[in-house]
Amino acid sequence: EEWQGLDEDVAHVPFFAERYTEDEMIKRSKMFYELLNKRRSVRFLSGEPVPREVIDNVIRTAGTSPSGAHTEPWTFVVVQDPYLKHKIREIVEEEEEINYKKRMGDRWVNDLKRLRTNWIKEYLDTAPYLILIFKQVYGRLPNGKKKTHYYNEISVSIACGILLAALQNAGLYTVTSTPLNCGPQLRVLLQRPPNEKLLLLLPVGYPKKDATVPALTRKPLEDIMVVM
Repeated sequence: EEWQGLDEDVAHVPFFAERYTEDEMIKRSKMFYELLNKRRSVRFLSGEPVPREVIDNVIRTAGTSPSGAHTEPWTFVVVQDPYLKHKIREIVEEEEEINYKKRMGDRWVNDLKRLRTNWIKEYLDTAPYLILIFKQVYGRLPNGKKKTHYYNEISVSIACGILLAALQNAGLYTVTSTPLNCGPQLRVLLQRPPNEKLLLLLPVGYPKKDATVPALTRKPLEDIMVVM
């Protein structure tokens, strides 16, 4: 079959890694944990402007993610136009109302009640940026034939995790949104090609001054780690 990955004669170069002392490793790992432990899903976002360069940098950071055969199967669509943001809100709220009332089922809806979520998504209008992350289920070779994107969903999911960490590092907040049954309409609205499928929608900005979050706790280390 036709070669679909990198050039066969791609150069390999020496790798030089920065090495920390054990004390510095412990210090850095603890500081990074403390930073990320402050991350919360925030649904009350202000319209206060955010420097565009920050958004560029956090997406560059997400683009450092590993991917299957280095196919980099991700597209990050940044929406700041108020009209487009409102159209996205209309699509999402219409589908989410149906989800809550018909598709999700009583158990799922009841589990969400304690978080006080519903189909009203004001943050889609107020957040200065919406970042929609699309996975490219396949690519295109120069001759137009399909190019396989291995492990595309896992690769893009890892990139999303790095993006969340980069946003937290920059002092920005979001809520991870996976609006059911909205992908095709949003893909058409944003003029994305058929090989791209919506994976995640992130409203990004600063919290409102009166923002609240549920008083949740995280599982302790002994509940999430097994040492063999």
